[in-house]
Amino acid sequence: MNRYETVFIMTPVLSQEQAAETVGKFKKYLADNGAKVLFEENWGLKKLAYPIQKKSTGFYHLLEFEASGEIVGPFETELIRDERIMRFLTTRMDKHHIAFAQGKRNKAAAEA
Repeated sequence: MNRYETVFIMTPVLSQEQAAETVGKFKKYLADNGAKVLFEENWGLKKLAYPIQKKSTGFYHLLEFEASGEIVGPFETELIRDERIMRFLTTRMDKHHIAFAQGKRNKAAAEA
């Protein structure tokens, strides 16, 4: 089992409920295919560095999950097929990436 991190940008024309429904759809897909979602974070509506599909903002969301490598390809295909997703990036986390992400979460929890 490898650990992966996917960040995706949803179209800004969605309501908060529709964005939450979209995230729920992908979390359910991962769970149904044997992956375990370890962490998720909603970054909210952010300005894009450059326009995508004539839109200058988008809803960012991060999912960190543990899964076998075979699930990543079909998961990305699902992201491509969904018209609510403008862009996405999936990366495999190495031990340094995992330690950095955990440290960042611990620091944020201590400040709160």
